Amino acid sequence: MEQTLDQEACWRALGARDARFDGRFFTAVTSTGIYCRPVCPARTPRRENVVFHPTAASAEAAGFRACLRCRPETAPEMGAWRGTSNTVSRALALIEAGALDAGDAETLATRLGVGERHLRRLFRQHLGAAPVSVAQTRRVLLAKQLIHESDLSMAEVAMASGFGSVRRFNETFQALYGRAPSELRRRKVEAERGGAVRIGLAYRPPYDWAAMMQALATRDAADEAVTGAGAGAVWTRTLRADVDGTDGAVVVRAGTVGGAGGGAGGKADVEARVDELKALPVVLARVRRVFDLAADPEAITRDLSSDPALRVALAARPGLRPPGDWLDAGEDAPSDRLKTEDAALLARAERWRPWRAYGALYWNLIEETGR
Repeated sequence: MEQTLDQEACWRALGARDARFDGRFFTAVTSTGIYCRPVCPARTPRRENVVFHPTAASAEAAGFRACLRCRPETAPEMGAWRGTSNTVSRALALIEAGALDAGDAETLATRLGVGERHLRRLFRQHLGAAPVSVAQTRRVLLAKQLIHESDLSMAEVAMASGFGSVRRFNETFQALYGRAPSELRRRKVEAERGGAVRIGLAYRPPYDWAAMMQALATRDAADEAVTGAGAGAVWTRTLRADVDGTDGAVVVRAGTVGGAGGGAGGKADVEARVDELKALPVVLARVRRVFDLAADPEAITRDLSSDPALRVALAARPGLRPPGDWLDAGEDAPSDRLKTEDAALLARAERWRPWRAYGALYWNLIEETGR
């Protein structure tokens, strides 16, 4: 059974331009062949011309192309699969690491210990698209964002977004948008050789940047450093070819709230200097994991607030997120990981699933503050 959306609820959210739904669904307009974010400032289409999709990959698999105005690639990454399918979670992590750039869906399924048909069924259920379609959509949307936000040449964009060749890159964009990728760039750029790639990674507020930077500053990681303090702190990670596929460095700081298309999401400002542009997708995926940018604060708060002991802490300190590992080979979803031997806490944490990591974060806050 494929994932279904309440089409009428989506229609009401679209009519209200409700930013709470940004990234939760995408609006495909059959009369134009374009799909948009629910916060797109364009005129609302006629109801009979609209079909809603749970993910950008689902919309693209159905033959729609991304809107150039609201830019779906800048929407918060909201995984409907999070907390529901560990297999899909692990598969997406492998896809982000390039598993389908050099292999196929059958090889991916084997690595996950499931059959290819079962994996495709899970992806259809949770994402509305096949694994290969999800991988291509991620490449296309990253390329589109780099075209809009960076000064990379088109050949460099092709490499940095995971396309195997410039020819494949050009053919894909011509098929999706009916034009060459260079025509999507509406400004003249002067590329700086060896310069930094600057890009904004979307997340859904609230986000406690000061707490995240403090947590990152206290962990023992030789290749990481935090300078400054509070929400204005800056995190830097040194990249090494044997670990990241490239030498260089990546710098992350809190960005702006609000972005293209009128959304209410926030942005993490990322500056990456990489010797090998083809390593950029993996580096960005690891940044998202470290800073937990794909979290769903609304779902986390709703579910954890059922525990009276956590409810007050959640209201008092919204936006806390556990920092993730740069390298992650874990079998369990990061949101559900719990590192403790405290039997009482382990028992209590069962009611926090699938958000045990967040529950533990707030539980520790309660114990530290005494309330």
